[in-house]
Amino acid sequence: MSDNKTKGRFLPLGAALLLAAGMWLGYCLADGNKATETQRKLAKVLEIIQDEYVDALDMDSVIESAIPMLMENLDPHSVYISAEERAEANQRLDGSFSGIGIQFQQLNDSVCVVEVIAGGPSDRAGLQAGDRIIAAGDSTLTGKGISADQVRGLLRGPQGSTVEVSVVRRGVPDVLKFKIQRDAVPIESIDAAYMAADGIGYIKVNTFGRNTYPDFLQQLYGMHREGADAFIIDLRGNTGGYMDPAIMMVNEFLPAESVIVATKGRHERENSVVLSDGTGNFDDVPLVVLIDEFSASSSEIFSGAIQDNDRGLIVGRRSFGKGLVQRSFELPDSSELRLTVQRYYTPSGRCIQKDFTRGDNESYEAEILERYEHGENMTADSVHQKTAEVFRTAGGREVYGGGGIMPDVFVPSDTSGVNKFYLELANRGLINRFAFEYVDLNREQLNQAGSTEELLELLPNDSVLLSAFANYVRQNGVRLRYYYLNNSRRLIVRQLKALIARDVLGIQSYYEIDNTDDPAVLEAIKQIQSGAAVVSRPE
Repeated sequence: MSDNKTKGRFLPLGAALLLAAGMWLGYCLADGNKATETQRKLAKVLEIIQDEYVDALDMDSVIESAIPMLMENLDPHSVYISAEERAEANQRLDGSFSGIGIQFQQLNDSVCVVEVIAGGPSDRAGLQAGDRIIAAGDSTLTGKGISADQVRGLLRGPQGSTVEVSVVRRGVPDVLKFKIQRDAVPIESIDAAYMAADGIGYIKVNTFGRNTYPDFLQQLYGMHREGADAFIIDLRGNTGGYMDPAIMMVNEFLPAESVIVATKGRHERENSVVLSDGTGNFDDVPLVVLIDEFSASSSEIFSGAIQDNDRGLIVGRRSFGKGLVQRSFELPDSSELRLTVQRYYTPSGRCIQKDFTRGDNESYEAEILERYEHGENMTADSVHQKTAEVFRTAGGREVYGGGGIMPDVFVPSDTSGVNKFYLELANRGLINRFAFEYVDLNREQLNQAGSTEELLELLPNDSVLLSAFANYVRQNGVRLRYYYLNNSRRLIVRQLKALIARDVLGIQSYYEIDNTDDPAVLEAIKQIQSGAAVVSRPE
């Protein structure tokens, strides 16, 4: 029985390979090329299966399920997107998203939340990236029989309607339940743009989408008119997107004829070198770019160009390490292959793609967790760099390839105030829920605020706010542990204020409050004010 099950698992992949061989054979013959013996052999096997197999095969269904398996045996970033999924997959980069405000994927028969859209319904309810949704209402979302379309059908619904989701969260023994009110979720690629300190503009970029460059430019020039003569570009958590916006954005900060990025593919026609054109008006302002372990792809192109040209400082933690470029190929049924066709190289010549084993995507994604386990996010000395792959910036500084962008100034993960009791409160969603309910009860008064400063004046002092939160925690069945609550006091109060501000004024107000105690932002301000954010470059 086990042998038969094993054969059943591999039949779709084999059929896909055979079909691919048959199509390739047809292409070769039509193009006048000579097919190899192996290609002819595979095509013949496919023909025999189609004609002689005991049961009639629905080849469309077989291939639809097999192509993703085929892509998984390439690299971790080559993917197949069905026609039904294609429009949704493009929505985020095109600037719109609807539903409960999450991105998910099905992994190991579970619905895994890979991203919670900032400010969206799920974010307000307290869902987190990494959560596994096991049920929506009375419908179970686990098992091999659940398709992505079924999941979307259960999570979507009319604006204003609600759905209760049951969630399993790593490290939490109980199933968590969240009631989420569905809403339209507009996607903006710029979360915040404001003056972080005197003369220092801060811009938070969450993705590189179709409209990111014009939006970025508008904010850049707007703050410059307000008096910003130095900038912090926050790319933490930005997993990438389109390459062109990143190139155009970094062009604003580079002098003419500076290398931005180079690409190399299998064919020489895929190779290119992109240079700055000298039209940027900010090529001499002090600049800091913030990155972390979730900054990937286009974020690494941007930060790599700044670092390798010695144009500014990179602050934070080592980036993800995605140095592969995908191209979209539309298939006849409107589905799509996003196939890796190039590697990209930073101006110093390094490829920052981290190691991977073909067909083992799970280990590839788990590498981020391994960084936490061996302490990389806490101490720079724990970072595993390929010191044999040495490259030099324009000013002669050593940088390394093969595993992300290592910042010039390391800032560890901020764990101040994080203890077991705090994690229990966060995992239960009590911090988010209190903030939302507080706004709901006091909305008329809070809506009088026209700015973050005015809103903070309307809120009670820290002790009163924390006391109200403590009562809320007790009412929700959690035993108060005052020592740990006081230990987390500063963190909890800051988060409560930031979440209240977000619900009243929007996501920018959240960052205006949260960044006041963010170690990476404070370090960036310090570096700019000390004069270290412009690295000397050779003439």
